[in-house]
Amino acid sequence: MTRKIGVIGSGHVGSTVAHYIVAAGFADELVMIDKNEAKVVSDAVDLRDAMPNLPFHTNITVNDYSALKDADVIISAMGNIKLQSSEASDRFAELPFTSEQVKSISEKIKESGFNGVIVDISNPCDVITSFYQKYTGLPKNQVIGTGTLLDSARMLREVSEELHVDPKSVHGYNLGEHGNSQFTAWSTVSVFDKPITEIAKETDLDLAALDDGARKGGFKVFSGKQYTNYGVATAAVRLANVVLNNSLTVLPVSNYQPDLDVYLSYPAVVGRKGIVKRVPLSLTDEEQAKLQNSADFIKANLKKYSE
Repeated sequence: MTRKIGVIGSGHVGSTVAHYIVAAGFADELVMIDKNEAKVVSDAVDLRDAMPNLPFHTNITVNDYSALKDADVIISAMGNIKLQSSEASDRFAELPFTSEQVKSISEKIKESGFNGVIVDISNPCDVITSFYQKYTGLPKNQVIGTGTLLDSARMLREVSEELHVDPKSVHGYNLGEHGNSQFTAWSTVSVFDKPITEIAKETDLDLAALDDGARKGGFKVFSGKQYTNYGVATAAVRLANVVLNNSLTVLPVSNYQPDLDVYLSYPAVVGRKGIVKRVPLSLTDEEQAKLQNSADFIKANLKKYSE
């Protein structure tokens, strides 16, 4: 079966996504789309130049929305990072731009006949993911945002560096908005299968500082190079592969929560058709309140830009 992925947006993140897909041989066909034709054409040529030195071959199509009809996954990486301020970390700075772009892009996706899974990276992730579902008309389970899959990874890194262990030995989730109202659900976090709350009681581990570090991880990267790309691109490609492989993996991604009536990050089983089912967590009362606060914040901004 041919594996086909579309990448919309060929900026810092989109081009990194495309390179990872091609270099690792994750797709047989790649469709690259960007309004800046010179940039996306150049990226495509550059990737083709890489192929003679790779053990894989990927057929690349440029700026053809009709080619998305039989794609398995579309990754949305469109955005305008220049709207982000070097003085503060606020992904909503891009919303006036991305909320307009998502309308025209969704219409073209709809016209192509695409019926796969959309993976949204574009910021603010939860709001734009919701808009993609609204404007494409795809079932809610087929529209997903990377959400706190990246923030959870940042939390795992923060904890692993503090405890001097491999981050893959740390398990747990950041939940809610991919933004400033997100939080680490410490009740879900363990290190070598030992609850981190127990470790914190036995040591001087500062959970509040680790939570803050995970939340501000993106801005730390942004402040040094004025964009982020590797972390979020890896999260997006991992999510795309979970869909392609129907691996039924539990991931903290932005998905529609019926009880909260909003898209936000919460663990879900992901497979070939996107979200298979939500994975219930036993959150503390404090964590549940933080989740509700995050949901309210996202909904308020959805309402503002839907009017």
